[in-house]
Amino acid sequence: MKNPLFYAKILLFGEYGIIENSKGLTIPYNFYQGALKFEESEMTASSNAHLRKYAQFLSENFSDLFDTEAFNKDVENGMYFDSNIPQGYGVGSSGALVAAIYNKYAKNKIVIENDLTKEKIAELKLTFGQMESYFHGKSSGIDPLICYMNIPLLIQSKDDISTIGLPEATVNGKGAVFLINSGEPGETAPMVQIFFEKLKNDGFRKTLKEEFIKYNNACIEYFVKGEYNPLFNNLQKLSVWAFEHFRPMIPQKLVNAWKTGIDTDTYYLKLCGSGGGGYVLGFTQDYDKAKTYLKDFNTEVIYRF
Repeated sequence: MKNPLFYAKILLFGEYGIIENSKGLTIPYNFYQGALKFEESEMTASSNAHLRKYAQFLSENFSDLFDTEAFNKDVENGMYFDSNIPQGYGVGSSGALVAAIYNKYAKNKIVIENDLTKEKIAELKLTFGQMESYFHGKSSGIDPLICYMNIPLLIQSKDDISTIGLPEATVNGKGAVFLINSGEPGETAPMVQIFFEKLKNDGFRKTLKEEFIKYNNACIEYFVKGEYNPLFNNLQKLSVWAFEHFRPMIPQKLVNAWKTGIDTDTYYLKLCGSGGGGYVLGFTQDYDKAKTYLKDFNTEVIYRF
């Protein structure tokens, strides 16, 4: 039997905010994908070695939840994760791996087609958070959840996640949501550590709750409704806020491009994942015009409107 593919994900809204119970909106990104496969070669040895360590982690901590004996045996037989999802780019490379392992080895697997209740989604998220903690130190479980379910999810709070429909994309739309490649990967753990250090500051906590979360939640509301004028009004505020308060997380190569978007009102940038490197997200109502300012960067359109 062919092993199923697990796709990348993009957190459109909610980076860092979901740690403090803001809303989040996440979508699958089928341009990148990964699957568990068997082959022994120089190319697969590195992935197999990583899986060997991960199998040990699950065996030591979660043998009651997974068939770790079968997992270890498959690793011994050369299993690896065949993936083109870039690592450290904020699009769910570890999330897809975790989803693939859960799908194959979970003892009491929750099957999406059968169990699409909020309670089951919350149960999945908890398990995925425990599994992904191996990679990031602490994980919300959101990335593997979206990679496993492969449908847009609305995060109302830490304990309230549901599926959601989005406005249909317009193939030749003038506006776009796009990715910009910073040219180098970022590391999640140090960025999250910076955020937690910032949270110790009362002033930062106040502006996060009163401004960032307010703009973030408004963006989700208007994006889901397809109301683009109020969406961009709030995106502008969100981008300005992040430029001021999330500067350490903005990849250095994109600092000027971030400010140019704000200054020209042509496009607005925001973090994609934890930042520090990898991708950032861009939103524009005129993609061709935005590209003239971003000609030095690789951009990938993920949604047209």
